[in-house]
Amino acid sequence: MAIDLEGLNTAQREAVECTEGPLLVLAGAGSGKTRVLTYRIANLIENKGVAPWQILAITFTNKAAAEMRERLSSLVGPRSRGMWVSTFHSMCVRMLRADAERLGFSPSFTIYDTDDQKRLYREIMAELDINPKVFQLNAVMGRISQAKNELLTPARFAEKATDPLGKAAARVYAKLQERLKAANAFDFDDLLLYAFLLLKHHPDVLEAYQERFRYLLVDEYQDTNRAQYAITQLLADKYKNIMVVGDDDQSIYSWRGADLRNILEFEQDYPQAHTVKLEENYRSVGNVLAAANAVIANNRQRKQKKLVATREDGEKLQVYAASDERDEGRWIAGEIEKLTGAGFSYDDMAVFYRTNAQSRMLEDMLLRAGVPYRIVGGTRFFERAEIRNVMAYLTLAVNPADDMAATRVINVPKRGIGKTTIERIAQNATEWNMTFLQAAEQAIVDPEIRPATRNAVASFVQLIKEAHDYGGDLRRVVETIVDKSGLLEELRAQGTDEARGRIENIQEFMGVVDEFTDTHSASDAEFAAPTASDGAGQDADADGGQPPVRVLRGDSLADFIEWVRLRTDLDTVSEDGQAVTLMTVHASKGLEFDCVFVAGMEETIFPHLTFNSDPSSVEEERRLAYVAITRARKKLYLTCANTRQLYGQTSSNPASRFIREIPSELRQTTGLGSAGFEGTGWEKRGSRRGISGSGSEAGGGRVFDRSSNAFTAGR
Repeated sequence: MAIDLEGLNTAQREAVECTEGPLLVLAGAGSGKTRVLTYRIANLIENKGVAPWQILAITFTNKAAAEMRERLSSLVGPRSRGMWVSTFHSMCVRMLRADAERLGFSPSFTIYDTDDQKRLYREIMAELDINPKVFQLNAVMGRISQAKNELLTPARFAEKATDPLGKAAARVYAKLQERLKAANAFDFDDLLLYAFLLLKHHPDVLEAYQERFRYLLVDEYQDTNRAQYAITQLLADKYKNIMVVGDDDQSIYSWRGADLRNILEFEQDYPQAHTVKLEENYRSVGNVLAAANAVIANNRQRKQKKLVATREDGEKLQVYAASDERDEGRWIAGEIEKLTGAGFSYDDMAVFYRTNAQSRMLEDMLLRAGVPYRIVGGTRFFERAEIRNVMAYLTLAVNPADDMAATRVINVPKRGIGKTTIERIAQNATEWNMTFLQAAEQAIVDPEIRPATRNAVASFVQLIKEAHDYGGDLRRVVETIVDKSGLLEELRAQGTDEARGRIENIQEFMGVVDEFTDTHSASDAEFAAPTASDGAGQDADADGGQPPVRVLRGDSLADFIEWVRLRTDLDTVSEDGQAVTLMTVHASKGLEFDCVFVAGMEETIFPHLTFNSDPSSVEEERRLAYVAITRARKKLYLTCANTRQLYGQTSSNPASRFIREIPSELRQTTGLGSAGFEGTGWEKRGSRRGISGSGSEAGGGRVFDRSSNAFTAGR
């Protein structure tokens, strides 16, 4: 049966009916790109006589692939089963299964997951005598993953490696590929690399796939990396019937290898390409789209396009200038309650933030207001591994008999205390009827344990004793544990984005400590104040006792732990019930909500403080803001704070340039900044500069030194 195209708008229909030759579809947010993809495939099959098995459609997620298959099934029926609709990696697995022998593998090869990879990496690094304390496992894995995605063989990577980490990774890479081949196994990055090598070096295989897949469609083309780009180039080279769909304005994954040039230079790769712009937006009200257009227009590395509203203008964007992050969270919680009173459900709302560390105060304020929430694409603040590790150390400082806490962190960070030693200590503790920590102290003189391991155990025991006996204030106790445990040092050495995020969370934990100290100081002072019966004015230790404040400082740590755990116990949400969604902006891509709140819209937060003087990194932050704005269907709220305590530091930064790039007639501002943001921009503060590890302007706020993961004051 013929496919009815009457329901498509002019641009959508143009893309669907352009069936021959290279086609670039620039699909703006909410413009119906999935519909265009599926209708074009259906048009090829029903109206152009193309066999389903001659079509290859590539998506980026299994969910997107499943959705496309479902839509195609409703359009063309059972014939859709003959198509390849898959992710890049699934496609590569099928290719490799068919021709693995050509690469020296068996078709029954294994695909290693992350745990398998880490175990193999550890074995190889030990075999090559590469010190994991000097070259962190995650850092080595990251460099090799990057090399594979850039299609660098071990030999080529070794030629290019000049820094110590690169040279160490090159040695591991060579041995890794030997071990993987011996095990008849691929890791995840190998799937792309070896599929490329198969097509590149075996012309008959390439020709067979070119003849089979005469029509190639690639979704989310702006997110492709070098390997994915190269594979599509090879497959499309003969017939040039390649359709790519994407939005350069939503390219936000350069940190994991996505290359914006792939979509920007498509017309250079294919000079005969036809370009269609999908600009009619069916998702958002007009004012939201006008704001998005105004913000993204400031980018230079982009294809010119403009979202056009198909709905009413809607209300103005609400901008709230809070006094601090607590005020910000309270205001958001209050607005959420107003929205529920106006008929919106909690499921209709989402709160976005630039970094995971920001969620802590937002969670706190929602919890206090009784607003149910769920975290998507992340873990609740106090459940994050690095926070649980710090809490375990603090617990031991108060209660050295807590064996669960002791076994959790005795080798965190890694200090050379292996599983066998830990099991031996635990067994001795049971046999000798003592705590794990007491048994660990006995292990220091155990001749059956290696000297290096005994020294590591001794350092751990000494740290816990020092923290237990420490008489300073609560923050100093926490700082001592964080600094002397080596938790931050290990994360800094890893140098990965994940490690930097964990550092930020630990630094934010220091803010939790300050919050507790501030909110409990009054009651503590009242309790600790000496009275006449205490012998005020006399020597505090005249009777051989300790001053009351000494006892209180010890109690404050126990109180803090109790305070955190009570909040954590309450911090639950029924997955079956309605709840507000909390997530990073990165995690929000592809989603939409009636009401969206974007918190922390300040310089050094959004855009993030790691942006540098390279304009392209600022432009990626702006694309991220564009993604956040275009998730909102009806209402958009942007919040910033005059002062913010984050990562354990209090800072004062101007409102984000992304707020100021929105025309004033589109936004209504309340709070401290109700007079507006004009005249307070970073552009007008040129004399207040701070230099980061890569020489960026930080807008007069704090500066983050990337080399040391430390904060300094802006100059």
